[in-house]
Amino acid sequence: MPYDTQPVASHFIDGEYVEDTAGEISEVIYPATGEVIAKVHAATPAIVDKALAAAERAQKEWAAMSGTERGRVLRRAADIMRERNHDLSVLETYDTGKPMSETTIADATSGADALEYFGGLAASLTGEHIPLAGGDFVYTRRQALGVCVGIGAWNYPTQIACWKGAPALACGNTMVFKPSEVTPLCALKVAEILIEAGAPNGVYNVVQGMGAVGASLVTDPRVTKVSLTGSVPTGKKVYAAAAAEMKHVTMELGGKSPMIVFDDADIESAISGAINGNFYSTGQVCSNGTRVFVQKGIKEKFLARLAERMGDAVIGDPMEMETTIGPMSSERQLNIVEGYIAKGKEEGARLVKGGNRIEKDGYWIEPTLFADVTDDMTIAREEIFGPVLAVLDFDTEEEVMERANATEFGLAAGVFTQDLTRAHRVVAGFEAGTCYINTYNLAPVEAPFGGVKASGVGRENSKEAINHYSEVKTVYVSMNPCEAPF
Repeated sequence: MPYDTQPVASHFIDGEYVEDTAGEISEVIYPATGEVIAKVHAATPAIVDKALAAAERAQKEWAAMSGTERGRVLRRAADIMRERNHDLSVLETYDTGKPMSETTIADATSGADALEYFGGLAASLTGEHIPLAGGDFVYTRRQALGVCVGIGAWNYPTQIACWKGAPALACGNTMVFKPSEVTPLCALKVAEILIEAGAPNGVYNVVQGMGAVGASLVTDPRVTKVSLTGSVPTGKKVYAAAAAEMKHVTMELGGKSPMIVFDDADIESAISGAINGNFYSTGQVCSNGTRVFVQKGIKEKFLARLAERMGDAVIGDPMEMETTIGPMSSERQLNIVEGYIAKGKEEGARLVKGGNRIEKDGYWIEPTLFADVTDDMTIAREEIFGPVLAVLDFDTEEEVMERANATEFGLAAGVFTQDLTRAHRVVAGFEAGTCYINTYNLAPVEAPFGGVKASGVGRENSKEAINHYSEVKTVYVSMNPCEAPF
């Protein structure tokens, strides 16, 4: 391995690497080859306690700093991440299998954007003065929640560690972050960089482990807020456990998002949207537009041109910049995707292109295009989380809107059309938290990101995230004598 992927230790707590070899060993596998590139130990109860104790102790010191001081730390961390973008991108590629052509522009850079954005906001987090009759007044204070727990997914480990950490820290909270056991390496570097940038020890901690470790964090009485990125079934369990103890939550969960392409759409732009919304990160993106509704007038032209452009995908070594499609993140996920492709064929969908496992080391599969998909097919109802694009056809706007919303999910949705009024009418009608007109899957830190229905609660990024990592205290000030009826 030309790059040192084995971390100094499994956990980062109170400003330093920490190990406890009593924890269960988890092997980190490079998805492109199937090779074991690192080993980490799951957090023992002692490690979890150490992390939470450090976060609890550090929180008062961190919250007592001015927003300007906290923001300065976050902005320094952003600068360091950008300076080290190449090395962080290499590590992300080893951790996830995503090609370097993606990780160099979408992972550490996105994390740095979040640190910079919330670093800039930190000094602006003020309260409000509310004048009342007779000279009395109320003022409000925006306060930190306390110790926050972040639980990450395996598709964007660096980005998620920052998307959760940056707003939490900007508001004066501290964090204990548990990355996915599949991708445990990148969050350790985020913690390292924050300490280097001047964050006090204990402000951002990382512990490894599977569901049991996450559960012990979520239910600990020292924790006031839980933010999870993951699947809907996991989200429901974590949400219920947090709600039982009245903890604040943000849930960024899965989806089965619709993308509607009308006859008048710019077809090349719409196909680009479909490619970005189904094959970027080898289809492993929660907001993917995996139900592509194409109006019947352009359906066959759309399919033919999409299949042609899919032939231009470069499937190969993720370390090569020309590669545009990497492997699946794990053997388990590869098997899940293969099962869905088999279901699509069994249930009568037309396989237009791809659909086969690529026979080489690692977890490789061809980008897959199905046509003639109907709403009741499994591949049109369940989240696949792989490079499987399903094209459904439709006649009218009214019909397609009803079908697009007929799902338990509501993370994202998109529309491609040249008709301005129709575009805005359609996005107004979507039951989804994040919508796109004539593009797809962009997530700038300045914009809120999140879902409705089973796709989650709360919003990440933007000023909206501040509301999810802080709370308002109301102070009534009387300028008059206090009176009572007796």
